Amino acid sequence: MTGITTHVLDLVLGRPAVDLPVVLERQDDDGAWRPLGSATTDGNGRCANLLPAGAPFVAGIYKLVFDTGRYFRAANSDTFYPRVTVEFTVEDEKQHYHVPLLLNRFGYTTYRGS
Repeated sequence: MTGITTHVLDLVLGRPAVDLPVVLERQDDDGAWRPLGSATTDGNGRCANLLPAGAPFVAGIYKLVFDTGRYFRAANSDTFYPRVTVEFTVEDEKQHYHVPLLLNRFGYTTYRGS
């Protein structure tokens, strides 16, 4: 498991959001965003390997970009949010950062999990 993971739950269906693409980025010192890794949620709605093996995990500002539009299109549904972007601060790279997303077609919520 890497330092950053996520878990996406589809609240309308009451089950994990499977095959939802997720991109992890970090903000450089100049403010530009640099992609670090990507994955698609597994059968449990989880991404455990967003940071590639050997990639440095350092303090800074990160973001997860969830391609919710693609997920809902695959389910033959529309959505108000084609993408959900969650920015967060990593203060201690020795800690684990779990960022769940609770999702429906017209809303979402997130929090720092464990």
